[in-house]
Amino acid sequence: MMKLKGEEMTKAYSYLRVSGIGQVAGDGFPRQRAAIAAYAAARDLSIEREFVEEGVTGKMEACYRPAWFDMLLALKSNGVRTIIIERLDRLARDLMVQEHIIADIQRAGIELVSTAEPDLDSTDPTRVLMRQIMGAIAQYDRAMIVLKLRGARQRKKALTGRCEGAKPFGLDPKRPDEAPIRQQILAMCRNGAGFEDIARHLNAMGVKTRHGKPWLRATIQHIAQSELKKGVAA
Repeated sequence: MMKLKGEEMTKAYSYLRVSGIGQVAGDGFPRQRAAIAAYAAARDLSIEREFVEEGVTGKMEACYRPAWFDMLLALKSNGVRTIIIERLDRLARDLMVQEHIIADIQRAGIELVSTAEPDLDSTDPTRVLMRQIMGAIAQYDRAMIVLKLRGARQRKKALTGRCEGAKPFGLDPKRPDEAPIRQQILAMCRNGAGFEDIARHLNAMGVKTRHGKPWLRATIQHIAQSELKKGVAA
């Protein structure tokens, strides 16, 4: 509904996410940004700030999403009560994670809006059922992608005798110089340092990534997440 003349536009934050570091420079962010901008313009919503989650898998709980956490802190401080996402699977692909996040923001009195799914956070039983069906489909799609990749690796191994991807930073025995840097990163994470701060510190010290490039927040985040997947607190 268009605002009447003189009425203020509803303020909102936008939340964007891609699940892999390799997708950061791809079409994911421009596509999400364009869909959110078009949706907001059509409904007189003012996007006050954009929060971008780089390389965070859809299985991760909200507490492991730095941009989501930053957004919630901002929501509590300045009165903005609306979050816009492109679609449900940008919130999370795992059904349980989706429902947990939606329940949390509903309790906080925050409205969650999807450009693709109307009334996303409605408490109407039929709408909740449809949301959960969509979440289950997204979870199924992710599981099928994993199975296809696993099958491709197994076929390659059967043909060549080996199929091994690059080991995470600091865990490759052929690159022993990386291990101390990884431990320093994890130690800083445990002490409460932000990903951006850690990247800035390493760059100031002249430390390079495996490929000789400056450190980015997303690279630090990827290392922390790889440690979480091993079941070690980072």
